[in-house]
Amino acid sequence: MQDADELSAWLTLLRAPGLGPAGMRVLLRATGSARTACTDTRRLRRVAGIGQAALDWIARPDTARLNADLAWLAQPGHRLLRCDEADFPPQLETLPQPPAALFVEGDAAALLGPQVAIVGARSASAQGLATARDFARTLSRAGLTVTSGMAEGVDGAAHTATLEAGGATVAVVGTGPDLVYPHKHRDLAARIAEHGAIVSEFPPGTEARPDHFPRRNRLIAGLALGTLVVEAGLQSGSLITARLAAEAGKEVFALPGSIHNPLAKGCHRLIRDGARLVETAAEVIEALAAAAQAQGAELRARLQAGDALETASIDLPKRSQDPDYKALLAALGDAPAALDELAERTGLSPAALSSMLLLLELDGMVAPAVNGRWQRLVAPDA
Repeated sequence: MQDADELSAWLTLLRAPGLGPAGMRVLLRATGSARTACTDTRRLRRVAGIGQAALDWIARPDTARLNADLAWLAQPGHRLLRCDEADFPPQLETLPQPPAALFVEGDAAALLGPQVAIVGARSASAQGLATARDFARTLSRAGLTVTSGMAEGVDGAAHTATLEAGGATVAVVGTGPDLVYPHKHRDLAARIAEHGAIVSEFPPGTEARPDHFPRRNRLIAGLALGTLVVEAGLQSGSLITARLAAEAGKEVFALPGSIHNPLAKGCHRLIRDGARLVETAAEVIEALAAAAQAQGAELRARLQAGDALETASIDLPKRSQDPDYKALLAALGDAPAALDELAERTGLSPAALSSMLLLLELDGMVAPAVNGRWQRLVAPDA
């Protein structure tokens, strides 16, 4: 459980005008904690680059706003995921300006599993939407979490198809975590929070603004192992996500289309610039298999070096004796199995299985295999 004073201090810094994630990280390194930054005025003023507006806010924050943030965080399934915590997504640290914290509604562990971003035009064609749904279903059944921005068009189609397939999905939004944009996705947002996570860099109550969405896009690119662009015009924000993914050393996939379709022009430009042309979801899965294994190994090392995940705080003997975990280990058998096979054998949902497999992987009991499959490393009664 997070210390109440430290949590309030984090919220104060996150709302400080002009501070931003980079300035906040500098401040935390200089002061050692958010609470010290907010209470040690002399040390705070010695930190270079902290503007007067931020100093004034930290000295006299709007307590009504902070209380509203705390009230949101007090609700079940709501969390402030901080960059100093062991389960903060390590893949975000490779971004040029990594976030200092994320507001999460749902399962924060969904951010740690292997993710693939599916993005594209808001005004996608019927064929583009069908393709997005088809790829999302296949990728989620292979054990990948589908990440997108919950916008109209391709984003919404990818989230919806993933949920229908019983997979986990992450929505990174350009508003506060309590607001749904567009409003028509209110029901979709509730389902995403139940079977994945809604993630925002912005505090509760933050309205949508044009400059928020490029910041949102960098998080999508940073979280995912690769980004698939389904349809995109030449001015599409999806091209920003793809560029950020490429700059971070991630795979970028693009679907070709008709030369007469203006929504294919963005994908064609990406392909000319070096994106991988793909025609099937299997090509994406194959391309990401090695990166998924490397991410799992890096995550294990990170957690072993620091504190364990709160969700992994049960000791190994207790977890291995849990009926659902015992059933999962027995279902794995002696040969690698895919997520949909495990769902059929155990009766558990793919979303639940994804989280369980992650925890068992961290315990060294299972490991990812090729083509999205999982293999058991220990006997089921270990």
